[in-house]
Amino acid sequence: MKKGSNAVSRLRRAATRRVRAAAVGVAGAATAAAVVALALPPAASAATPAHVWGTEHFQIMNTTTNPNNNTNPLIAYGLFTAAGVDVQNSRNTDTFYFNNGHFLVRHAPIAASEHQTFDPRTCFFTYSERGTFRVGRGTGRYWGISGGGTYALSVIGIGSRLRNGACNPSQNAPAQAQQQVIRAVGQLSLR
Repeated sequence: MKKGSNAVSRLRRAATRRVRAAAVGVAGAATAAAVVALALPPAASAATPAHVWGTEHFQIMNTTTNPNNNTNPLIAYGLFTAAGVDVQNSRNTDTFYFNNGHFLVRHAPIAASEHQTFDPRTCFFTYSERGTFRVGRGTGRYWGISGGGTYALSVIGIGSRLRNGACNPSQNAPAQAQQQVIRAVGQLSLR
């Protein structure tokens, strides 16, 4: 019986050693995997934020009668919400400036969408147009911004009068009062 007990005992010790070796092996493999994971750079998806697509609205208002004014207040909402300033550049481009960056806006009127009226009795005038826009060349929070959409421009105003009291028909004459609203909406991608 003693021989049998020793044999069983030796088998149990051998089995225990195998279980311990397996456990140590698993723990060692887990430790090795953790060390390797720490040594590798983060995954590309964690290192580079994905682009987020969404609908963005812009509204620009202007009430100045100064024909040289090229800066207007701007509100953006949708994919991001921010107050900013629209600065008109040359060649159908604007730059939208916000506290945390800016981006370029290229726009073009749609052919035959322009409409204007002028009442020579009251000097009241209107102007409207529709068009398309594209955004890009962003900085700061807007780095990598892309996309585009459509806009609608609406202007109403009261033109100036000549010394004889008649309405000044020149489009270059400063207005007595003017209100301009631009509403734009588009699908944009932002990091």
